[in-house]
Amino acid sequence: MTDDAGAYFANDPASQSGAQGTWVNWNELEPLAMLGLQFQPVVGEQLMVNFVRFPPHAEAPLHWHDEEQIAFVLEGEFEFTVGGETRILRRGDAVVIPPNVPHEARTHEEGCLQVDVFHPPRQGILEAMGR
Repeated sequence: MTDDAGAYFANDPASQSGAQGTWVNWNELEPLAMLGLQFQPVVGEQLMVNFVRFPPHAEAPLHWHDEEQIAFVLEGEFEFTVGGETRILRRGDAVVIPPNVPHEARTHEEGCLQVDVFHPPRQGILEAMGR
């Protein structure tokens, strides 16, 4: 690891974009309900961050998609199966899911707040949002 901040915090004026940021309070987004789960997606041009609330005894059935995904837990716990391997994920745990790898998740007695990061933005969620 380097202590050279310039390697991370680039400030070459030639590399600047004229674009503006978009400010979002994800907790104020209208939830998108799917299979008893609540999705609150924040969408950029090349990235999607989706806050997902699983109530107790909820399930995201076995599926796969073209987008790469990283899932991590903010609160609670859930059982996650990726490529046939199952683990219990709790706060601080994450899993990286390559494109088109089968995966599924479920909660037991406790619910879960987890975050999915998709690159590119997940097409199925965009469609559910009417985009």
